[in-house]
Parts: sequence; structure tokens; C-alpha cells
Amino acid sequence: MKAIVLLPFMFALSILLSSAQEKPLQIIMIGAHPDDCDIKSGGTAALFVAMGHKVKFLSVTNGDAGHMTQGGGMLAKRRFLETQEVARRLGVTYDVLDNHDGELLPTLPIRLDVIRKIREWNADVVIAPRSNDYHPDHRYTGILVQDAAFMVGVPNIAPDTPPLRKNPVFLYFQDNFKKPNPFQPDIAIDITSVFDKKIYSLDSHESQFYEWLPWIGGNPTDVPAGKAERLEWLKKSRSGGLSPEVKTSLQKWYGTQKAAQVKYVEAFEICEYGSRPTEQDLKRLFPMLGK
Repeated sequence: MKAIVLLPFMFALSILLSSAQEKPLQIIMIGAHPDDCDIKSGGTAALFVAMGHKVKFLSVTNGDAGHMTQGGGMLAKRRFLETQEVARRLGVTYDVLDNHDGELLPTLPIRLDVIRKIREWNADVVIAPRSNDYHPDHRYTGILVQDAAFMVGVPNIAPDTPPLRKNPVFLYFQDNFKKPNPFQPDIAIDITSVFDKKIYSLDSHESQFYEWLPWIGGNPTDVPAGKAERLEWLKKSRSGGLSPEVKTSLQKWYGTQKAAQVKYVEAFEICEYGSRPTEQDLKRLFPMLGK
């Protein structure tokens, strides 16, 4: 008799416990080249992964032009292998589309590829560049992702991939460009605790941070030879500073006292083309805020 009485209670308890277990968030970060997501959001990705959420990096080009002595298919292969090492170090998934570096255009076929990737990942959040940038690949990646927003939920577009039932929240990576409008840090995330992990992931891109970028920047002799020295050099070169606007955003999300202790930040701006998140939505989608 007691067992019969307990059955409804145990059933109700099981329903309560299962509903209390939140489904992991699905985050997709989209860059033009095979190191862009790492630079702009590697720390945030590390925080998401540590909290049990799922992160995918997507490079829209294969990076086959980003070197001074190598190029073409061999460079694309090398850079793809670097992305897979990043995936191992950060705990993310890293996909690379086979579009030529430096030749990207916002065409319909590539837009459909981006739509498919967002749908396949069942994304809650999509982060990409703004469309005002010095590099045409960055600009057109921003346009491609903006054009994919809303369309990810339209069944007759890319009908071979099931549409999303809800438009994700779309965000922009931080940049320093002022015209036609400056970046607005709607979200500022403290990545101080995972900054070394971010640097360790960037270290995977040897072709870029120790070869191509120093060469195109005019300072190839600055790169140290030793592994430990390189990591320290990379950390110093990627530290950056906090703008007054980012500091204000940090204070909003973390409070004045904690914000003053933050050393490293990644900031994001809300794109108007996706779902319009409330402050409560942002706290749910970015559970590391304020922690």
C-alpha cells in the first residue's frame, strides 16, 4: 500500500529533477579566417566549455593566402590542422569552409552554407564580425552572417537542413573602427581566469602568430625562439587595454568593485537582426556574467 502511495510522489519528483537540468547552450562563433574566432572570443569560449556548454568555431575561408612564403592547398591544410589543435586545447568544435582567403564575397551559395552551419549546430547564440572592417573577408563575413539571420528560420531557404524554430541571438565581435559607427559593448565578459588558456590556443596557429603576422606587421625579428618565451611574448602582444566604454559595461555586469580587478575582457555588441534579448536573457545565455 505504501509503495502505491509513493508512486505519484516519485513520478512528480523525477519530472521536477529532469526539468531542473538545463540543456547545454549551443554557441557558434563565425570568423573569416582560421584564427579569427580564437582572437576575438577564445576566452569566452573557454568559459562556456568549462561550464558544460557547446561551442563551435567556424572559419568562412580556408586561410590559403595568409603567409609570405606558403600558399594554396598546402597552406590551407596546415591552417586546418592548426584549427584542430585549437579545438583540442579549448574543447570546442572547429569547422573550416573551403573558400579562398582574400577572395570572399557575400554570395548566395556561401550564405546558404552559413545558414546550414547555424541550423546544424542548433545555435542559441551566433557571434560574428561587424561589416565595417579593414579586411574585405571580415566585412563580407559580417554581411553573410547578417543575411543568414532570420533566414535560419525560413523552411523554404536551404530546405535540405531543418530550420530553427527560434531565431538565435546574434552578436558582433569587438573592434576599434569608428566609422560609420563605433562598436558598442553591450556585453563585457571577464576572461582573466582563462586568459592563459586563450593564449595557449592562439599558440596553435604557428603559421600566423610566429610567421605571417609578424612579417606583414614589419617586425619578424621580434618573435622569440623558445616555446615558453613565445607564449610570454604572445601574451604581452595580445593583452590590449580596456576602453572607457568596456569598463562601463563591466561595471554594469560585475559591479564596480569586481570590475576594477578585471585584467582581460572580451566584449560583444547585440545585432538587431536576431532575437532581441532582455537583460535576463543575456544572463541566461552568458551564465558567466557577474561570476
